[in-house]
Amino acid sequence: TVQENLPPSLDSKAEQPPLFDGTTRFYTSYTCPYAQRVWITRNYKGLQDKIKIVALNLQDRPAWFSEKVYRDSKVPLLEHNGQIIGESIDVIKYVDTNFEGPSLLPNDPAKREFAEELFNYIDTFTTEVYTAFKGDPIKDSGPAFDYLEKALNKFDDGPFFLGQLSLADIAYIPNVERFEIFLSEVWKHDITASRPKLAAWIEQLNKIDAYRQTKIDPKKVVDLYKTRYM
Repeated sequence: TVQENLPPSLDSKAEQPPLFDGTTRFYTSYTCPYAQRVWITRNYKGLQDKIKIVALNLQDRPAWFSEKVYRDSKVPLLEHNGQIIGESIDVIKYVDTNFEGPSLLPNDPAKREFAEELFNYIDTFTTEVYTAFKGDPIKDSGPAFDYLEKALNKFDDGPFFLGQLSLADIAYIPNVERFEIFLSEVWKHDITASRPKLAAWIEQLNKIDAYRQTKIDPKKVVDLYKTRYM
């Protein structure tokens, strides 16, 4: 797979790209886990030529982003067909439904229902782990990772949450990627110890180019989380 040439991040001095000129744009930050969900979805569906990346420097973001594009000034955002779509779970569902490429939600009603359960739990999952970083990180984050291990036992027709790769996996992996790095590097804790399904899930995701190309530099995670939680 050819590695994509990524555009540089736009800062406060950068000019605004055209808006609603027929080009589909994905506004992102290369270090944001929520935007990474959309990035993986775009890549997996082979939409690199259909959805253009507009990367932003969130530490020095352009004023036009909140003034002209999105008042909340958050990423990810999708500009498509004269509208702006925000909130990462909504965006990945929109991209899966409205663009060509392999479908990332199965037709099976039981699996679709479980996908919604996983989407509904995701904020609880991330909050539990972030809160654990301020207490006893290893002990307090355990239940959140146990939930994932249990969820990965529900369907046995593949290593992913719904058996085959889906938006549910894409929703969780960016945060799990960061949590695994931080707990390993700083606390010498392996989140996959005694969690064989979680270990296999991460291993299989790491074989997927669409995800691998979006992974963050581990040093950036450690530096950012140390500043925030230590």
